[in-house]
This record gives sequence, structure tokens and C-alpha cells, in this order.
Amino acid sequence: MTFRPLPARAPATLLRGTKTLKHLFGEAQRLGQLQQLLESQLQPAARPHCRVAAFRDGSLLLIVTDGQWATHLRYQQKRLLRQLRNFKEFENLANILFKVQPTTAERHATGRNPTLSSSAAETLRTAASGIDDPRLRAALERLASHTRPPD
Repeated sequence: MTFRPLPARAPATLLRGTKTLKHLFGEAQRLGQLQQLLESQLQPAARPHCRVAAFRDGSLLLIVTDGQWATHLRYQQKRLLRQLRNFKEFENLANILFKVQPTTAERHATGRNPTLSSSAAETLRTAASGIDDPRLRAALERLASHTRPPD
């Protein structure tokens, strides 16, 4: 018995044919429309930092890239509520919630990168040479390898 793959179907056919995918696609389109309406009311500088995550039961959940923008948008919350309620899609908007979620690039960039001066690294190497425990000596030598490049 040989395996015969199913014939390929166009992506549009798949999205319209499967109930789960159809619902997911519809929700993505709805969120895209809400995002456009939100961006029309935001200041141009705030637009790349704010995304619509959900809108259910009168609550609009916005994902913001950092705390500074979340604070800035909280100060504008009453104005945003008033302006967004003018749109048919947001007529039952009761409140706006903000959740801070840094982008993945920012999360990795804020990781710890220890750098030591050359004198601190030399002190660690000297201390490591006097240690009998091989694991502790190796740990100190690894730490000493994090020296700052010369200026």
C-alpha cells in the first residue's frame, strides 16, 4: 500500500472550508479592523507601540510595548474611550485595559551581559589560581572572561 497525499487546495479554500479556521480568520480580520480604528485615534508616535489584543464584553485589551507608553496611553484613556465610542464597532466600549508586553527583540536585548574591567578580570583570575575546587576555579575563570573591550 502506497501513501498518496491529498490534492493541494488553495489557502482561501482551506480558510472557508474548515469551521475552526474560518472562525479564526474572521476574528483576525475583526481585530485588524479594530486596530485600524484605534490607530486613527492615536497619536502617530504611539501607533507602533500599541496593538489590539481583544475586545469582549465592552473591554478593549491593548498590548503596549513598554511601561512608558502604557502610562502615556492611560493618561489619554478618557479621550480614547470617548472617541472610540463614536464608531459602530466600539459602541458598547466600557473600559480600556493595557498590558505591557515588550517585543521579543527588546526582551533579548535587556538580558544581562556582564562586562568587567581588565583589573577586575585579573583579580578574579588571581583568586581562581589559588582555589583547589576545580568547579569553583572554572566558574571564576569563566566570569573573568567577560572583560570589556579596550576603549
